[in-house]
Amino acid sequence: MKRQRPSRRDILKGATTVALGTVFAAPVRAEPPPPVAITPQLIEAAKKEAKVILYSSMDLPVGEKLGKAFEAAYPGISVQIERSGSERLFQRVAQEFDSNIRAADIINSSDASHFISWKKNGWLMPFVPEDVAQHFLPQFRDPDGMSATSRIYLSSIAYNTNMVKPDDAPRSFADLLDPKWAGKMVKGHPAYSGTIMTATFQIVRELGWEYLEKLSKQRVMQVQSSTDPPKKLALGERAVMADGNEYGVVLLKEAGQPVEPVYPTEGAPTISGPTGIFATAPHPNAARLFQAWLHTRETQQFFTDYTAQYSAHAQVQSKPGRRKLSDIKLMKEDAAGVEAMTEEIKTRYAKLFRV
Repeated sequence: MKRQRPSRRDILKGATTVALGTVFAAPVRAEPPPPVAITPQLIEAAKKEAKVILYSSMDLPVGEKLGKAFEAAYPGISVQIERSGSERLFQRVAQEFDSNIRAADIINSSDASHFISWKKNGWLMPFVPEDVAQHFLPQFRDPDGMSATSRIYLSSIAYNTNMVKPDDAPRSFADLLDPKWAGKMVKGHPAYSGTIMTATFQIVRELGWEYLEKLSKQRVMQVQSSTDPPKKLALGERAVMADGNEYGVVLLKEAGQPVEPVYPTEGAPTISGPTGIFATAPHPNAARLFQAWLHTRETQQFFTDYTAQYSAHAQVQSKPGRRKLSDIKLMKEDAAGVEAMTEEIKTRYAKLFRV
């Protein structure tokens, strides 16, 4: 008999979980643990483990570039990246914990609500890198030290400049309902992508389900990951991107591809990508070192410059020539709201955008 994937509601019922013979209850802490610096002792302990396994929703080339940078900084420690859409990773983690499999050390998700669930279940290890304590505002770090925002980015509109003239390009979500875009758009799916799940929640909150009902009648090409629409756009398979990660469009544009991002007048959905360490990490010291390194100013600046995403680190500067986050009208993120609406979004969206 094929085993059904657990729903988020099922996962949240697990207030405690048996892990390696130990019951991990949802932790109750008065304050986060003290900040940890990268020390010779931590590096030595990590090198003895020689490996860190990262589950990530980042576009694979981005994740691999990050992994190679870590391996160059700490020779002898390899980074194994398991990449999938955040909603699929959420299900995978639940299935692994349910089966007493402890494969992942550290995880980055584009759906910040996942960390609410994992924290409730006691699956995360409290760890606060020194840079996070000193240079990240409270809204970008868990109060109990269970995670920190490693990247911020947007889900935007975009168009192929060979197929659409700038004056004719859509400037708002409302513009996408124009009959002239019927059969010419591509978008991601919230059941696969945490980026699209988060963006869909914000769009429904601001524009209502009525907007998506109208959009679904536009014969939209449906793909899975938020990384797919920018690629379809660059290939000319569709003229307009209804949603998808903005950083992919920016990187393609900088590489000379005929794409242009559009920041909708209603506001661009905002996505936070937190990272946390699992309490059952098979390589805990390597995971701590990776988490500390990932949130240093140097790594955050490298990550921002290379990936065209934004950083919560107060000392990181925008790369010259790129739009600053402060110059863009944004929709407000609400991880708790996403958590509460996830099942409704999946169900209603699937009925509207039948694949």
